[in-house]
Amino acid sequence: MQLPGRLRSTTLGDLLGSLHRARASGTLELLEDRGRVHRIHLTQGFVTAVELDGAGLSLAEILRREHVTDDDVLRRSLLRAMASRRLHGEVLVHDFRMSPAIVGNALRRQIDARLSAIEEIADARVAFRVAVRQPRWALQSPPLDPREFLHGRRRARERGAARREVADASPPAEADLSAWRVLGVPPGTEVAEVKRAYRRLARAVHPDLHPDATDDERRALEAQFVVINEAYRALVA
Repeated sequence: MQLPGRLRSTTLGDLLGSLHRARASGTLELLEDRGRVHRIHLTQGFVTAVELDGAGLSLAEILRREHVTDDDVLRRSLLRAMASRRLHGEVLVHDFRMSPAIVGNALRRQIDARLSAIEEIADARVAFRVAVRQPRWALQSPPLDPREFLHGRRRARERGAARREVADASPPAEADLSAWRVLGVPPGTEVAEVKRAYRRLARAVHPDLHPDATDDERRALEAQFVVINEAYRALVA
């Protein structure tokens, strides 16, 4: 497998696509000329973790932005994680009884946000290393699905205004239409209204807001919450 030496000659989407097709295990390193190093970890071609050199959304910021818990819980759980040297997500699940599905989906959105930040980098030196150890917070079961780390990524063949205009004129894909339906808003709705619809639905099915739910009801709520978040990510995140 031969990867381009510079990011400017390809795209992040093409790099990840090549590594996925090759079922590669290792770390894609992107070294900017100003010294910042970003790492994307993969197992058998699937993304498991992204290390962004610089500011990036934390798990707490994602959970706060999506209104799934209050600031006091986030503050206390983060302090406990730091004091015990445990992962913040682990503390939220085991000590504060937050749903594993909610934490897991927030971690996946964190990785997606970091990939989007890397996608905006104009150029960097590209290297793939097989001996770099994955961080202990890497996703194991399951890693990101190809639809999560490849869908919507720019490809080299799509560069150019003419191709972008054709793409813009294309009708929405069935997957996008499904996302609109899940959130209960018509295609083309403004982002602000999509966010409001998402928040209403998220509050309605959030498992932690239904303390009297049975185990079966809680699992059903978690499944609904996952579907709503996937639809939101497809349209906005």
